[in-house]
Amino acid sequence: MTDKLDYIEFPSTNRAATSAFFNVAFGWGTISYGPDYDALRDAGLDGGVDQAPEKVAATMAIVRTDNLDDAERRVLAAGGTITKPQFDYPGGRRFHFREPGGNEMAVYIARE
Repeated sequence: MTDKLDYIEFPSTNRAATSAFFNVAFGWGTISYGPDYDALRDAGLDGGVDQAPEKVAATMAIVRTDNLDDAERRVLAAGGTITKPQFDYPGGRRFHFREPGGNEMAVYIARE
């Protein structure tokens, strides 16, 4: 199951309000991971609400891979631009990129 859309992040200026909206409007639950991040539950696709100062500007689709270095090489070869080099986070390691049409996305490998 490599290179599949696996996660979606919603940037927010008010994590609590965004998470509450999703709960009331759609019945999605959340798991809080501190003051800046909630993971979404029961949304059909894993996702989160991010209000950290360094959050992305628009909703971001995230691809899961089995080989992060190889995925990065393929993104670059296909004309993508790295916008945030590989970095560790609690769930694993990832990088952000912009595809030629302008959408910012990310690729991650889960921490085992």
